[in-house]
Amino acid sequence: MEPVGIFYGSTYGMTAKVAERIKKAFGRSKVEVFNLKDATIEDMKKFKNLVFGTSAWGIGEMQDDWEYFIDNLPTLDFTDRKLALFGLGDQKEYPESFVDGLGTLYCRLPDKSCVVGETSTNGYDFYFSLAAKGDKFIGLVLDEHHQKDVTDERIKKWVVQLKKEFV
Repeated sequence: MEPVGIFYGSTYGMTAKVAERIKKAFGRSKVEVFNLKDATIEDMKKFKNLVFGTSAWGIGEMQDDWEYFIDNLPTLDFTDRKLALFGLGDQKEYPESFVDGLGTLYCRLPDKSCVVGETSTNGYDFYFSLAAKGDKFIGLVLDEHHQKDVTDERIKKWVVQLKKEFV
């Protein structure tokens, strides 16, 4: 498997911690983690396997660092790349817009054909999410407020899946 670049936007540090936990779950694989506010499109171009992570912000908004960075993505050629997404949200406080920041990030991607890493919506309690397509999320979804106890297992299963889906 090619090296993996994890790029995240994090306002209060929760998404940053999850990015590091994902890196750890990859084990011996070469994985680098980048805070999006300090990253460049050139950093992303170094990787065939990318992971983008975001927290939910407001109602349906991307995290600020992604909002500032998103317009750079069309300059990244996604041909021969794989991209996985993860997002954090609060299904109890925001059941009508659960992880919408992740869904908004997905919608703004210039190329969705390279996205891998779908996960099941089973085990979550929400009304609506821009990150859901039928009975699947477009990536890994975590609720560190109300389901912190299952985060490590969800990350572990997702990384096993990504190791099969990445190039």
